[in-house]
Amino acid sequence: MGAVSYHDTVNVLQVAAPTGATAGGPFDRAEWFALLADAGQVPVIAQAGDVQLMLTAANGRIEPLRNWYAFTWRPRGDNPVLLAAIARSLRARTHRVTMWPVPDEDGTATRLADAFRTAGWHVVTGPCDHNHVLPIAGRSFAEYWACRPGSMRTTLKRKAKKVAVTIHDRYDADAWSDYEAIYAQSWKPQEGDSDLLRRFAAAEGAAGRIRLGIARTPDGAAVAAQFWTVENGTAYIHKLAHRESAKPLSAGTTLSAAMFERVIDGDGVDLVDFGTGDDPYKRDWMELDRPRYRIDVLDPRQPKAWPALVRHKLTALAPRRSAR
Repeated sequence: MGAVSYHDTVNVLQVAAPTGATAGGPFDRAEWFALLADAGQVPVIAQAGDVQLMLTAANGRIEPLRNWYAFTWRPRGDNPVLLAAIARSLRARTHRVTMWPVPDEDGTATRLADAFRTAGWHVVTGPCDHNHVLPIAGRSFAEYWACRPGSMRTTLKRKAKKVAVTIHDRYDADAWSDYEAIYAQSWKPQEGDSDLLRRFAAAEGAAGRIRLGIARTPDGAAVAAQFWTVENGTAYIHKLAHRESAKPLSAGTTLSAAMFERVIDGDGVDLVDFGTGDDPYKRDWMELDRPRYRIDVLDPRQPKAWPALVRHKLTALAPRRSAR
């Protein structure tokens, strides 16, 4: 039951993801990890029974098989005995495993930390990011919107007619080109991997999960774009951008309101997930801030782990010294 195997291909993930606490999102599916592998990451898939940890070797340690587009990372499967078996076996492969951004509203971070601690690792867990979400709680869009800050409601009332919104629920190459052009002229940093993101969007579109919104001026110019997906009762906000030159139009607010209305009233979602990051504007749209955790584990039996262990110890002592 506790036998652990390792695989350098994501093909082993083509079986269905386990149900329960780890089921459900776009970053849990085998197809997502296949995209990462195709983009050049080398998988290290640790498996014991129906539990799988999607990992890779990087930066002199073992890390999650993930990239910056992912809102979260977690194992497939949550059996504590099998998690501990994988944790124990990893000591023969590395002196250090660092996992992030791990959720704990479903108990994942706690289970992982307990499993590695049981297996003899030194475990340090702490928050590393924010995840702003909106529980719908049975509300209509109108009921939700009535609770937004007055400045947002006033902006929408004044500016809504200045742009027209189209929301695509299938991948549209022209609309995606509009998104890319808008993003390139926005306040956002350079896109990390535009090809991977496009392939992800196309796959989500083929499955009917995409919600790609474009806002246009009366003359047809695309000035704001948002890429969302919807599945299992949750709407995920992946990307949003507007042209800086069109900022006075408040097209982003108009488009966001239309997207929220679509997923709340049209798709009937229970939750809207705004991904990671603590941008102030997210607090205006969301109502709950969930922490994401980094779990850093070191094997004290291995000399290579000792420098990092010392740094952890010194970091832990620093607040006590300050208190004195």
